[in-house]
Amino acid sequence: MSDTAIKVENLSKLYRIGMREKRHDTFSGAFTAWLKSPWTNYRRLHKLTHFGDSPGLQSPVFGQHAPVTRPHSSASEETDLIWALKGVCFEIKQGEVLGIIGRNGAGKSTLLKVLSRITEPTSGRAIIQGRIASLLEVGTGFHPELTGRENIYLNGTILGMTRVEVDMKFDEIVDFAEIEKFIDTPVKHYSTGMYVRLAFAVAAHLEPEILLVDEVLAVGDASFQKKCLGKMGDVATEGRTVLFVSHNMAAVEGLCSRGLLIDSGKIIKDDVITKVLEEYSQRVLPAITTMPLDSRSDRSGTGAVRLTGFRILDAEGRNTAALRSGHDAVFAFDYEATENNTRSVDVGFGLYSVTGQLLFVLYSSYVGQEFNAIPRRGTFKCKIPQLPLSPGMYRVGARVTVGSEEADWPRDGIGYVNVETADFYRTGKVGFGNNCPLLVSGRWVINEL
Repeated sequence: MSDTAIKVENLSKLYRIGMREKRHDTFSGAFTAWLKSPWTNYRRLHKLTHFGDSPGLQSPVFGQHAPVTRPHSSASEETDLIWALKGVCFEIKQGEVLGIIGRNGAGKSTLLKVLSRITEPTSGRAIIQGRIASLLEVGTGFHPELTGRENIYLNGTILGMTRVEVDMKFDEIVDFAEIEKFIDTPVKHYSTGMYVRLAFAVAAHLEPEILLVDEVLAVGDASFQKKCLGKMGDVATEGRTVLFVSHNMAAVEGLCSRGLLIDSGKIIKDDVITKVLEEYSQRVLPAITTMPLDSRSDRSGTGAVRLTGFRILDAEGRNTAALRSGHDAVFAFDYEATENNTRSVDVGFGLYSVTGQLLFVLYSSYVGQEFNAIPRRGTFKCKIPQLPLSPGMYRVGARVTVGSEEADWPRDGIGYVNVETADFYRTGKVGFGNNCPLLVSGRWVINEL
C-alpha cells in the first residue's frame, strides 16, 4: 500500500468576481428588466459557477480516474475571472505535518476547501487516502439546530465511525472543549469561542487519518491556542497527517517539518519549513508591506482611526533608512481619523524576526498612555531608548484600538526596519547576531563563597 496520504495534480480553481447590477433611468426600462428578471437572474447565477470551455481546464477528479481535457475557448481572457489556484501540484506522505503559508488571498483556504470537498475544483485532481476531518471555518460541519452532543455523533458518523467508537471518545471531547454545562444546548446558541472549542475537539479526537486546520484557531484565547497546538503535536506524533494553515509563523515552525509557500494561487516554495519561512519573510512579506496601505486587503477594524504610513526616525527626529543597535530610535505611524477629537485611542506595534518569531509588543497603554481628543490627522511616535536589537532585518506590525474596539490592523505588518551594527556593549563585542536578536546589557560581580 502506498504511503502517500494526498497527491494533488495540476489542481486549479477559477472564480468569477461579482457582477455590477445594471441600473435603468426610465420606468419602462425598469419594468422591462423586472419582467426579464427570472431569466436574467438564472443566467447571472449560472455564469458565476460555469465558465464554459476554458483553455486547459480538466474535469475535477477525486480518485484514480484520469482527468478529461476540455477544448479551448476565450474564457481565460475575461476580466471578471480570478484563479484562486492555478496548476498546484504536491504530495504529502502519511504522518507528515505540512505548514501552508502565504499572504491573505493567496489561495491557502481555497486549497483546504477543495481537499475537504467543500468546494469543487475547476480542473485537476486530488487523490486522497484516508478519512479527512477539517476545521476551516467556525461551525463547519455542525448543524445549528442540533445540540453539541448530537453534532459530535453526527461528525463521527460522517467520518465512518460507529456509535461505540464515538462513545469511547465522547468524554475526552467534552473535557477538551470545556462545554460540559452546554453539551445538550443547540449549537446555534453557542458563543464563537464555544463553537471553536467544540469544533476543534471533535476534529482532533475522532481519529481521522488526515486533519486540515485553517486560521480559525486565531479566534480563540491564548490558553486555548496553546492547548490546540499541543493537541496537534500529539496528533502528529500518532502518525496522522496534518495540514496547518496559519499566519503564526512561530507555531508553524514549531509544529511542521515541511512547508508550502503559496502566492497568487501558485506554489512558489516547497521545502523544509525553515527555508519556506525564510522565503516568505524575504520575498513575499516585503512585497505586501511596501504596497500602499489604502490598497491593502489584509486589514480589519472599524476604520475609526486608520494607519496611513510608517517611518523610522533617528534620535534627532530625521527620517532614516536604518537604525543602529544601542542607539535611540523612533517608530512613527501616520494616521487619519474619521472625526476630530477621537478619544480612548490605544496604539501599539510589535517586531518580528525573519522567521516570524514575535520579539516584543509595545502598546501605549502598557506604559500608562492613552490618547484622547486626537487631531483628525497626525503621527503616533514611540521612542525606544538604546534599541536592543542585533543587526538584521525585522518586520513591524501595528494595531490601533478605539475604546474596546479594534480600529485598524494590517495583519501582514506595516513595514520593515533594518538594524545596522553598532557598539551596543561599548566594548567592541557584537553578540550572536541573528541567532540571538535581542541584546541585553547588565553588570557582573563575583562573590566569594
